[in-house]
Amino acid sequence: MNKQLLTNYDPEIQAAITRELSRQESGLELIPSENFVSIAVLEALGSVLTNKYSEGYPGRRYYGGCEFIDQVEQIAIDRAKQLFGAEHANVQPLSGAPANIAAYFALMEPGDTILGMDLSHGGHLTHGHPVTSIAKVFNFIRYKTDSEGKIDLDNLRQMAREHKPKVILVGYSAYSREIDYASVQKIADEVGAITMADIAHIAGLIAGKQMNNPVPIFDVVTTTTHKTLRGPRGGMILCKEKYAKAIDKAVFPGLQGGPHENNIAGKAIAFKEALEPGFIEYAKQIKLNAKVLERKFKAFGGYDIQFGGTDNHLLLVDVTPLGLTGKIAEKALDVAGITLNKNMIPDDPRSPMDPSGIRFGTPALTTRGMKEAEMEIVADLMHEAMTNHNDEAKLKNVRQQVNALTSKFPLYPELA
Repeated sequence: MNKQLLTNYDPEIQAAITRELSRQESGLELIPSENFVSIAVLEALGSVLTNKYSEGYPGRRYYGGCEFIDQVEQIAIDRAKQLFGAEHANVQPLSGAPANIAAYFALMEPGDTILGMDLSHGGHLTHGHPVTSIAKVFNFIRYKTDSEGKIDLDNLRQMAREHKPKVILVGYSAYSREIDYASVQKIADEVGAITMADIAHIAGLIAGKQMNNPVPIFDVVTTTTHKTLRGPRGGMILCKEKYAKAIDKAVFPGLQGGPHENNIAGKAIAFKEALEPGFIEYAKQIKLNAKVLERKFKAFGGYDIQFGGTDNHLLLVDVTPLGLTGKIAEKALDVAGITLNKNMIPDDPRSPMDPSGIRFGTPALTTRGMKEAEMEIVADLMHEAMTNHNDEAKLKNVRQQVNALTSKFPLYPELA
């Protein structure tokens, strides 16, 4: 076996990794679903745990030699349960979409109806968009937000009574408001539906006690472990004990084989970090920073902030009143060293690849230590770049200002 270090054995890959590190360090990362993990999480991801097959669950493996793997996974499970107040946790899903799909198969039979949020109103592809394969298996009915950008609970109740879903699903990827889980549970009780929440985007804000926690209320809750939770890329399912066996069986052997235990170790570390008192302050700062961006973009004029504002970490903004599209804005901001994503707005007349809006948020910049004063600067730089999207010289100037700002907030000083 070649024992050379990566820098010697494969300089091409090492060079690409180095350039990516430089990009992350020198730019402003505003994609709401991205964040920066700790050095400890990076160490776990690159550990010898990646060598081990461990199909099954702690104490119930199909392979030998899993005694230490069992310790790692059980620690992750116990910390997840403590963090969210869960009766049961499955930490094996490879990401958010597989977690959702496993939950569907655990709770429903093919052809059953699930009531979920429309993609253009902030939902997720796996919540039943017709382009997904899972939409061919289950009958997805999609609800929308009202004219004020809120989930209309009266309409949700009416739809639930009409369609009699097996599952009512709440959660989102681009919605910026809080959810009244107790009221949704009441509607589900009225029609005999199972409740499921996808908290992938806001798990860190829930863990940091800054948003409502559906775990003690709902039957099943799925999440990613990255995004606001600031862990490795992966998924997790939390549920009531009555659904534990069905959930575990749906994950393995239903949909997945051997779990990625190096990733599960990273999850365990992230859960430990989220259980520390400082994580509450981090979650508070994420929301404070998002509110600065909301205020600034309202003051600029010309931007149509969807859902009326934000209660969490992100903003969805229609840029077409400025004569832009989401695609044009994203490209101009990329040139300026500011990364976000183009995104559809509710009932967007434009296509997903060239939509009307942009989506941006504050978790990653908050991880770097930026606070309200920096958000003021970030908003000004974003506005300058978008209003000068055709001027390369001005975009280059914005890039220089971005570099000057990020240099004050080193990402991984340990790797310098």
